[in-house]
Formats: sequence, structure tokens, C-alpha cells
Amino acid sequence: MSLLIRSCAALLLTLSLPLAAAPAPMHSQFLPPDDLTLRDAAPEQQQLMQVTDYSVVVGAQRQSNQQPIPVTSPLMIRLKGKSLNKGASITQVLVNFDGESKSLKKPVYDEQSKTLTLYYPLAQYRVVIDLLRNDTVYCQFLSYANGHVWADLHTGSTRAR
Repeated sequence: MSLLIRSCAALLLTLSLPLAAAPAPMHSQFLPPDDLTLRDAAPEQQQLMQVTDYSVVVGAQRQSNQQPIPVTSPLMIRLKGKSLNKGASITQVLVNFDGESKSLKKPVYDEQSKTLTLYYPLAQYRVVIDLLRNDTVYCQFLSYANGHVWADLHTGSTRAR
């Protein structure tokens, strides 16, 4: 009799679970806690790329039609790689560093060019370069129906030495 009760209890428990539980996005272990429940639904889009190559671009531009003539020197890292998740089409990431703005632009994924553009403060440049030189680096982009977006650069899990 107790086996029958256990079987019924297990069946009821199974049936009470949500049927449409959304699977977590790949690499979800690298997301910070969702204290504001901004990621309470499955992402509408996920782009996940393993970085295989990078290049650093230090530019200089001067717009001669303005007075006084502003001179800017943008700093950017171009990441290339391979998509890792089903449905992903990302092939490159442009990481822009800004040392002047008080707030950063949000990450943007352009479907047509298959390019994700990220914005970091200039103070993060050395951290990003160290990641690229020393570890396997991944880039992920998640967008949600509520307008929330998340993008990051992260390493895989590494054993401490």
C-alpha cells in the first residue's frame, strides 16, 4: 500500500510542476543575481560567441568643420569568434571604451552585420586585455521582452592555482 501512495504522490508532484518551464540560457551561471526580476522570463534572443581572435584599434579623428576643432581618439577592441548556441548568428563584437561619458550606452546587437557592440568605461580596458591574453573568453548577449538587455565578456570556469 505504501508503494501505491508513494507512486501517486510522485505523480501528483510531477503534474504540479509547470509544463512550460523555460530552459535557462547557456552560460546562465555567469549572470549576476536577478534581484529586480528583470530576467523572469526566457530571453527572446541569446547570442553566445567564443572569442578566437582580437585586435586593438586606437583611432584619431578630427572634424574640421567645427570650431573649435574637436580631436577625439577612440579606443576599441574587435573580437571575432564562433557562435556557440542554436540560432545564434553573432560573428564579431566591438568593445568600445569611453573615458568621458557619465553613463554608458546599452549593448546593441545588429542582426544584419551580425555584430554586437559593447561599451565599457576606459578603466576596464586593462581587465579586458588581460582576459583575452590569458583565458578562453566568451561573449554573450541576452534580450528580453520587457526591454532588458544583458551583455558580458567572461571566461569559462577556471581552477584556482
